[in-house]
Amino acid sequence: MDETSMSRVVDGIDIETYLTCQNEEEGKYFARKLGQEMNLGEIDVMYSEFDGFGVRVRLRKYIVKPGDKYAWIK
Repeated sequence: MDETSMSRVVDGIDIETYLTCQNEEEGKYFARKLGQEMNLGEIDVMYSEFDGFGVRVRLRKYIVKPGDKYAWIK
């Protein structure tokens, strides 16, 4: 089988983590920076919630964006 697991992803991959920060905007900044440090390229912050100590964030890296040519449709 020559297929990769990545070729089977229909939309994107989410990463969720908790980052310490001063406020929600700083948390989003560090979340985007984390995506860069992980060599993910363009990422989106899908969710963030600041609780006074840090922020819970969910990042999404789209593998196949809406409207792209879908490999699984023949």
